[in-house]
Amino acid sequence: MEQALADAYLLNPVLNAERARLRAIDEQVALAKSGLRPTITGSGSTAYNNQNSNLRGRANVLSSFGGGIGSSGVTHPHGYALTLSQLLFGGFQNLNAIREAKSLVQAQRETLRQVEQTVLLDAATAYVNVVRDQAVVRLRENDVRVLTEQLKATRDRFDVGEVTRTDVAQAEARRSEALATLASAQANLKISRATYEQVIGHPPGTLMAPPSIRHLLPNSLDEAMTLGDGENPVILTAVYNEESSLFAVERIMGELLPSVSLEAQYEKAFDQSSTISDIETTSVTGRLSVPLYQGGGVSARVRQAKETNNQLKREVENARLSVHADVISNWGILQSSGPAIRSAEAAVGANKIALTGVREEEKVGQRTTLDVLDAQRELLNSQIGLVSALRDRVVAEYSLYSAIGRMDAQTLGLSVPYYDPFEHYEIIKNKLWGLAPPEPPLADN
Repeated sequence: MEQALADAYLLNPVLNAERARLRAIDEQVALAKSGLRPTITGSGSTAYNNQNSNLRGRANVLSSFGGGIGSSGVTHPHGYALTLSQLLFGGFQNLNAIREAKSLVQAQRETLRQVEQTVLLDAATAYVNVVRDQAVVRLRENDVRVLTEQLKATRDRFDVGEVTRTDVAQAEARRSEALATLASAQANLKISRATYEQVIGHPPGTLMAPPSIRHLLPNSLDEAMTLGDGENPVILTAVYNEESSLFAVERIMGELLPSVSLEAQYEKAFDQSSTISDIETTSVTGRLSVPLYQGGGVSARVRQAKETNNQLKREVENARLSVHADVISNWGILQSSGPAIRSAEAAVGANKIALTGVREEEKVGQRTTLDVLDAQRELLNSQIGLVSALRDRVVAEYSLYSAIGRMDAQTLGLSVPYYDPFEHYEIIKNKLWGLAPPEPPLADN
């Protein structure tokens, strides 16, 4: 079981996709922080000018020259400029955008935990389903073998006149039913093996019955409820999403406040005219912008954000109720699994004794062939019931462990390199440039 869970943790594509999603959400913090930094822009220009002009002279002076003076010239004006822009105050929009992004990152981390728990629970369930179905196939195969021997013995007894044709027909019918149920059990095993490969990443080998994790579980329902409230990622995701929506309200409201910005520019121009060789300009400009009316758009977005916050508050409440229901349900299933297993074990023991007795009684004519066949069927059904009860207990244990928020690789102590969600975040949160994403903290391929 431990190796299967470790393989699912490393190889499951759903979990690896969620890790990539978290890394993408991490970039929201870097994006929000970029609003606090200056922007620097460089520009350049070049042109070709061909100018022809005439200047009218004084008639009494220039008349002898035809009435005017003409001039012409070709210039190649060109230049460059550097502009630095810095927002000094933006109504706290950038500050709240950073807080909003950080809360979204926290929410996505909890979502990743939830996906991890779901994948590991699915892996544990797939594992015990294969174990159960393998056991059922073995029981069904043994049943076919026993019924085949029973049919042969019944035919031999029919040949010597000890039983009737009806007894032979009953034995034949039971063997045919056993072959059909064996085929169904083999099909179920194939389905379980396919699910195992889908979740864990490779086909199952020879699987052993997993040990109980009862020692990891809380001792009371109250303790389980407390742990679920504090550690279940469904609740924590909802809490961080609601927190993020509060900062979104503040960010949008910042658009109604004044903003102050600074712009510094250096410009150098060459060959602007035939008489000017170059021009050098340096300027620093401060701007104050006061929003007076935006057509009601910002106000509508503020109201919209507030209603989104109201929605997410209700989702926090719903998440808690959902987790409480899961904890109570899985606690009840787990508590009933013990008596169910003990009852199934008792049924198997009693049916073994009954089958032995019926066979002995059949030999002396006190029981019929049908009585023996019925006793064999009851024993088989009780054995399958015991296998299913053992499977249900394991699933109930892992389901409760997931409901209280602890079904993750580190808490289970799996021998794998753990994915660190903080490593990528620390690398990129203040990153100033670079187009290539950092290497993932864990090889997820």
